[in-house]
Amino acid sequence: MGIDSHTRQVNGRPVKARAMRMEAIVQDEYGEAMDVLRLAEIERPVIGDGEVLIRVRAAGVDQGVWHIMTGLPYPIRLAGYGFRAPKTHVRGREVAGHVEQVGKSVTTMRPGDEVFGIAEGSFAEYARATPDKLAPRPAFLTFAQAAVVSVSALTALQAVRDHGHVKAGQKVLIIGASGGVGMFAVQIAKAFKAEITGVCGTAKTEMVRSLGADTVIDYTSEDITDSGVRYDVILDIGGNRSLRHLRRALAPRGTLVIVGGETRGRWLGGTDRLLRVALLSRFVRQRLTTFVCSENARDLMILSRLIESGAVVPVVDRTYPLSETPTAVQYLRDGHARGKVVISV
Repeated sequence: MGIDSHTRQVNGRPVKARAMRMEAIVQDEYGEAMDVLRLAEIERPVIGDGEVLIRVRAAGVDQGVWHIMTGLPYPIRLAGYGFRAPKTHVRGREVAGHVEQVGKSVTTMRPGDEVFGIAEGSFAEYARATPDKLAPRPAFLTFAQAAVVSVSALTALQAVRDHGHVKAGQKVLIIGASGGVGMFAVQIAKAFKAEITGVCGTAKTEMVRSLGADTVIDYTSEDITDSGVRYDVILDIGGNRSLRHLRRALAPRGTLVIVGGETRGRWLGGTDRLLRVALLSRFVRQRLTTFVCSENARDLMILSRLIESGAVVPVVDRTYPLSETPTAVQYLRDGHARGKVVISV
């Protein structure tokens, strides 16, 4: 029997074309969430030999979504995301779900496996991923909880462990402690038995304290230098303070880790601070550094063990249905979230 125009071959079997489509949040141009994100029916992703297709159950919303969605700061567009318009039309990277299909060279996963990690285009019913960026979903986490661990918690783990080199007894200052990365950084640094001071706004001080911070600074009424404490490690997560100001709060041989920047400038958006860190670090005794997160399954497994031990707890603020993704992204960007924001699919 022949295959008609409404049928496609998948793994050697005929499948109705309608079954090969999915709902997804797409964008055709750069801009703000409420203006450019829309729900549409599109083709499911086609995976390569070394990829897996994930049936998405939940997707986390992180600040990176906003940057890629708006194409800001402008260097993002030059980094391969598309100069005039986005090259990829489906946003979202943090994911939890089950494996729907595997490429022929994939041997570590099979259909039905429940996973979490990083995928391409997770604001959709299905998303492509590679096994080296996925790990088994911990049975003690819901899909929503597992979905928020990957990008944010990986960044926090590597900032604390690999770049801050946080050790027991050290005084650690975490700026942006109530954000997606910051709330994981507080818990991970506490698991390393450090003395934690978290910096956040008035409305979120109790949340940061509940995560394990020994001291909380409300930046609306107190400066990080007011107490006179010199910190062994400062993690500046998405901040905009000058390096000179940060260094005044840093111990003479302390370590400053810049984790992104949020000046909202269209041209540099805080990336100029990263360049100054690289330049200044050559001439001062203090260790000044920044980094790009390494997305890997090994660290996802380490995070699973930290969560299983109770040392780290994913905090979910709100869950939105797929159709309300624009509202979810705007909610996060407006600074209202007290925990991670999740898209339920």
